Amino acid sequence: MLNYVWCFIIIFSIICAAATGNMESLTNSVLNSAEDAVSLIIAMTGAICFWNGIMEIAEKSGIVKKIAKVLSPILSKLFPNVDKNGKAFAAISANVTANLLGIGNAATPLGIKAMRELENENKLLKTTFTADRNMIMFVILNTTSFQLMPTMILTIMQSCGASKPTSIIPYVWAASVAGLAAGILSVNILCRDKKRE
Repeated sequence: MLNYVWCFIIIFSIICAAATGNMESLTNSVLNSAEDAVSLIIAMTGAICFWNGIMEIAEKSGIVKKIAKVLSPILSKLFPNVDKNGKAFAAISANVTANLLGIGNAATPLGIKAMRELENENKLLKTTFTADRNMIMFVILNTTSFQLMPTMILTIMQSCGASKPTSIIPYVWAASVAGLAAGILSVNILCRDKKRE
C-alpha cells in the first residue's frame, strides 16, 4: 500500500511540475535531496552507533536493571501477569528506557527480545495463535512511548540546520503523553472482555 502512495506522490509531483513549468526546479530538488539524504544518513549513523553503544554498556553494567527497579511499580501495573524477575520484564524495562531517551533504533532489538520473551510466556499463542493482553500492551507502549529526550529527532533537526532544535521538546512530551494515555486506555477497554472470559 505504501508503495502505491509513494508512486502517486512522485507521479503527481511530475505532473504538477510539468503543468506549471517547474521541471527544472523539480530536477534540481531531486538531485539536491539525494545529496542531503546521504549527509543525513551519515549524521544519523554516528548518533545511532553512539546511543546503541551506550545502551549496550548500560545493560552489561547493570544500569538497566536499576532503571527496571525504578520503573517496576509503573510497569507492574501495566503488565500484572509478567514476572518482575523474569527475562520479559527486564527486556520491557530496557526497551522503555531506550524509548525514554528517544533512541528508537536501540529500542528496536530490545523490543524484539521483549516480544520473544512475552511470546514464550503466552499460553494463548500456543493453542490459538492469539496475542495476549501483555503482548498487545507492549506493542502499544513501544509504539506510543513517552520520550524524555527525543535524541533522533534532535539529531535530524540539527543536521538540517535548525537554529533551536530543543524547542520542540515540550511538544514532543505533550504528544507522547497524549498518545501513550490513549493507547493504554484503548488496551484496557478493548481487552476487558478477554479478561472476563
